[in-house]
Amino acid sequence: MCKIGIRNVAFYLMVLFMLVFGAGVMWAGGQQEDSGAQAGEQQQEQAEASGEPVTVVLAMSGNPDTLDPHTTSGTLTFQTVNSFYDTLVEPNRDGKLVPALAESWEVSEDKLTWIFRLRKGVTFHDGTPFTSADVKATFERIVDPEIASPKATEFVAIENITTPDEYTVVFELSEPYAPLLASMASGWGAILPKKLIESGHDFGSNPVGTGPFTMKEWIRDNKVVLEKNEDYWMDGVPKVDFVELQVIPEQAVQVQGLLSGQVDIIYTVGETDIPMIKDNASTKLEQSMSSLAMVMGINCEREYLDKAKLRQALNFAIDRQTVLDIAYGGGVPIATFMDVEDPYYVDLTDKYYFDPAKAKRMIQEVGLPSDAVFEMALPQNYAPHVKAGELYQEMLSNVGLNVEIKLVDWSTWLSDVYKGGQYDFTVIGHTGKLDPDGRLAGYGTKETYVNWENERVAQLIEQARKVVDFKKRKELYTEALTIISEEAPFVFVGTSYRYIGRQNDVHGFYLKPKVDTFEFRYVEKQ
Repeated sequence: MCKIGIRNVAFYLMVLFMLVFGAGVMWAGGQQEDSGAQAGEQQQEQAEASGEPVTVVLAMSGNPDTLDPHTTSGTLTFQTVNSFYDTLVEPNRDGKLVPALAESWEVSEDKLTWIFRLRKGVTFHDGTPFTSADVKATFERIVDPEIASPKATEFVAIENITTPDEYTVVFELSEPYAPLLASMASGWGAILPKKLIESGHDFGSNPVGTGPFTMKEWIRDNKVVLEKNEDYWMDGVPKVDFVELQVIPEQAVQVQGLLSGQVDIIYTVGETDIPMIKDNASTKLEQSMSSLAMVMGINCEREYLDKAKLRQALNFAIDRQTVLDIAYGGGVPIATFMDVEDPYYVDLTDKYYFDPAKAKRMIQEVGLPSDAVFEMALPQNYAPHVKAGELYQEMLSNVGLNVEIKLVDWSTWLSDVYKGGQYDFTVIGHTGKLDPDGRLAGYGTKETYVNWENERVAQLIEQARKVVDFKKRKELYTEALTIISEEAPFVFVGTSYRYIGRQNDVHGFYLKPKVDTFEFRYVEKQ
């Protein structure tokens, strides 16, 4: 049974009242809302003047499956643990990789030796000084078979790690590996303390890193509370004392929480919510292009779905722009497995267009029996994906496919769908990666959840990760993405816009480019 705090109970009762009695009453009270906003600002100023702690509340769609950055591939986990841990390098707001725990680095001419000079004066949350021994222990842990990290393959090129002194780490590679720096800058490259690694510490429930926040409390399915790390190595941050990540699966409840002032930030905004947030005097809506690749995943091992022609037919059956507009608040269609703003993106949208009649003919040519039934597994805590799934179901029904929807919670989706392959169709948005290998690694083999094999694509991806020259890598990825488009292990939908709703007095929050993790260091209430 989940535990719900008194504050959360009051919040949900209030939201239920608003939903039951209708939006009309709420909007009729516009003048009262303005007064409430002014009162809130006055209270904030009084809190700051009195030295009371400042807390920012963000609504999160689900619960992280763990807080151990090395044992998961879950987006919610990386969004959460980004505040607990640091990496050797990190993306800045423009997506450029910049120093973090490593102040500088150099690479040998043959690309086989990487030397990192570490930052001095950094401590872990338990007070242990950060040294090169922690870096060595961290990367040895990631590739340890007993840890079974889903990201271990990104570091297998590391042949040896040496520590000439406390603040120098040398990585020797077995072969050139272009994505190495990007992998180190991603959430799964988080640095852990050697002492706790060796003692078998449970990082999954008690994270200890060098990050800007420590964990104060985690009530599963309810909230994660972050507390300011007073000894953080970066001057002047964090700017707030606490961050509360409230688990609120229902998008409508998130929006009402924002409009009522109970929630400071939401990052999942549906099309119908946009005008409400824009028109509310107390809130602002920020729009940008995300780095997501929205898809309907297809289990290519299943009967009939193992035929490329049927998968291609599904791509003609779906009206991409309609799905993007209704389910995701707009976006740009794609026809391969890469987001539109990635430098390696290939525009193949002329290949698949909305043509239900053509889709129907192709399905008939495949010989699909009329009594065939397909199951679509949807992560119920992501309302946009559920809405998209309902649209797919309707569009596929129009071309003769019988699709039944099955709603599952996030942890079940990760274990049974993403890892277990127990589905026919599923709906998800693949987050961006700092290097294209992060998205494409494993495709063309049965190592991915779509269970699609193509020897040529696997070879191209393998070759590209060893090539440093951008032009040569682009050629390899272009061929791979073209084959992926042709073979269609997904229904390719598009890159959605990103909307962040926030209170007027909250500033500095953003999602890190490509990796879409929460950045709270610069958040403040003014």
